[in-house]
Amino acid sequence: MLRFVTGRLLESLVVLALISFLTYGLIGLMPGDPIDVMVSANPDLSPADAARLKKLYGLDQPILTRYARWAENALMGDFGYSRLHTKPVTEVLWSRLGNTVVLLGLSLILSLALAIPLGVIAAVKRYSPLDYGINLFCFAGISVPPFWLALMVIILFAVQLNWLPASGMGPPGGSLVERLPHLVLPLATLTVLSVGSFTRFMRAAMLQTLRQDYIRTAQAKGASPTRVVTSHALRNALIPLATVVALSFGGLFSGALITETMFAWLGMGKTIYDAILGSDYNLALVGLLLATGLTLFGNFLADIAYVALDPRVSFTGQESLR
Repeated sequence: MLRFVTGRLLESLVVLALISFLTYGLIGLMPGDPIDVMVSANPDLSPADAARLKKLYGLDQPILTRYARWAENALMGDFGYSRLHTKPVTEVLWSRLGNTVVLLGLSLILSLALAIPLGVIAAVKRYSPLDYGINLFCFAGISVPPFWLALMVIILFAVQLNWLPASGMGPPGGSLVERLPHLVLPLATLTVLSVGSFTRFMRAAMLQTLRQDYIRTAQAKGASPTRVVTSHALRNALIPLATVVALSFGGLFSGALITETMFAWLGMGKTIYDAILGSDYNLALVGLLLATGLTLFGNFLADIAYVALDPRVSFTGQESLR
């Protein structure tokens, strides 16, 4: 176990270092920089002022030199300041990350709570009217554009019925209970958009599992249909779903740009997007690195889930005979 964790940690550090270099290079090669944006917004600044400011902030240095300086400061815990928010990057991202965790975390929990039983029912009742109905719902959820669904729920529940607020996050510094009315519509939108794909994966995994020899053996021994599904098939069918959830883990914390924009929810997606458009290099870079790191962490959790769900899998890379 310790060897596995150490190996994965080293691999993650290498990936993060490579991603940070590539992201910094791509952002640095974009046309314009923060000083150019400042000069274009203030006609009183002369070219000499722009050159002096670029030298002051090191923007006149080669990109490798600038990256080395940024990496050295980052290792010391200094990720720089956000130009758009005039605050330390960590301070900006911390509050936005919390907003995203609340929204997308609850959406993930609700999606799985719906997708797992729906996928199991569709597989057990395959080719029945119930199966067709669940599949129709899944295809609708996968196919509907996020912005269109957001507009429809706003028009219905906020404009026509006037049950819920159309956008915003509630009073500044308010508790989760105070924000709950503002959370319902974006949460419902994200849940509808994601539950369809999770249900389809769960149905496919369950159908494949129900065809295995050990399922027929359990049925031949007289196990009830409920016991066959819950005790023999469900655990193994969850393994492919664990992979899908792990791959979406980074997206969970990088935010849902369209939904956050439509409902004016200040999360990670809109923050990273605004940072890139505003040439806020530090904020964009750290936000993207955070999403990468959490994706790697999600893959690590998936490996642990494999061991917990399948006794044949172990951290040593060899099959267990349990």
